[in-house]
Amino acid sequence: MTRKTVDIVVSTIGLVAAVALIVVGVVAWVGHDFIDTQVHDQLASQRIFFPPKGSPAIAGPQFAAMRQYAGQQLVTGQQAKTYADHFIAVHLSEVAGGKTYAQVSAEALANPKNATLQGQADTLFKGTALRGLLLNAYAFGTTARLVGYAAIVMWISGGVLLVLSVLGYVHASRETAAGTRVQAVGRESTESKAA
Repeated sequence: MTRKTVDIVVSTIGLVAAVALIVVGVVAWVGHDFIDTQVHDQLASQRIFFPPKGSPAIAGPQFAAMRQYAGQQLVTGQQAKTYADHFIAVHLSEVAGGKTYAQVSAEALANPKNATLQGQADTLFKGTALRGLLLNAYAFGTTARLVGYAAIVMWISGGVLLVLSVLGYVHASRETAAGTRVQAVGRESTESKAA
């Protein structure tokens, strides 16, 4: 196999890979955009707002992470995680002395006439469900961000492969010209020896 053939084969493989990376990057970006939009729209429709700056609701040291979003509407996955872990979880830990919904629910089932346990189980169920939903929004928001990064990496990789493929084709065309020159020089030297 000649050098020109190797250049063309390798360049063609690189070109196909470049196009594939760019196309998959576009698909990944569409996925990123879709997930990001869904997370934003679903969270925005709930109209959850962080307590305003200076509010007693976020005055304690356990709410320090909440203060960066004070007064803002909850519309991103990262905000959802902060609200779930540094607001709802703190309040849930105060409902039944740190017991989880599963623990309190078991006690409430064993004591169906205990109104305090029933109320705690109800509060923990609602809070845990909301917290779980917000953490799912965080997970999807993180997935959207990572898919977006992957799309950018694919575009850059595809662009580099595209440039390298073009350079490979250029090299193949020069290899042909160089080969022609070598043959012409060889003929000239043979003809001069014959004369």
